[in-house]
Amino acid sequence: MCLAVPGKVVSIDQRADPLTGLIDFGGVQKQACLEYLPDVQVGEYVIVHVGFALQRLDEESARASLELFEQLGLLEEEFGDAWEQAARQENGSDVR
Repeated sequence: MCLAVPGKVVSIDQRADPLTGLIDFGGVQKQACLEYLPDVQVGEYVIVHVGFALQRLDEESARASLELFEQLGLLEEEFGDAWEQAARQENGSDVR
């Protein structure tokens, strides 16, 4: 399944082409394209689908959605177990 997941913008790489940023999805951080929201700011929440930030979202709605996704097990389905992924990367056994 490929969800549109809310996340918090942690950093923005203004030098990247296309414009990208680091997004925090409740503890899992991934890069996403910010070209559709070029004036987004660090600390704002966005909805990300297939690697693209598509729209802004208020913090309350983002947190409620993340909590619901987590309760339903959808975040783990979408991102996998963050601790397991970190351990694989640390041991050099992340094969993607």
